[in-house]
Amino acid sequence: MVVNVDRDSDIPPFEQIRAGIVLAIDAGELAPGDRLPTVRGLAEEIGVAANTVAKAYRELELDGIVETHGRRGTRVARDADTAHRAAVAAARTYAERILDLGIDPDTALALVRRALDGGGGALTRSR
Repeated sequence: MVVNVDRDSDIPPFEQIRAGIVLAIDAGELAPGDRLPTVRGLAEEIGVAANTVAKAYRELELDGIVETHGRRGTRVARDADTAHRAAVAAARTYAERILDLGIDPDTALALVRRALDGGGGALTRSR
């Protein structure tokens, strides 16, 4: 599994690792039941602190993308719906950023609704 961390990015390393694993699952590089590298092993491989990888794994577990089974390691969840799980992760990231900016939840939700409805030249995607 290849996960890259761009040290010059504004995106925190743990989030880059989390997103890289989600991309690997979506691309079919990792399948349900596949074992992820150990926290220490991945940390050494990509040159980050073990706590950084551990945080990424915790976030993935909270999103239901991976399951941790003690000594049996961390594995891709068998019932992982990666699109839904990625949406949950994106929502969490958005909420954290909104809180950091001091924007109230009602305004934040209105901004999302407007973006989803295409208001303000926002999103246009085929379904």
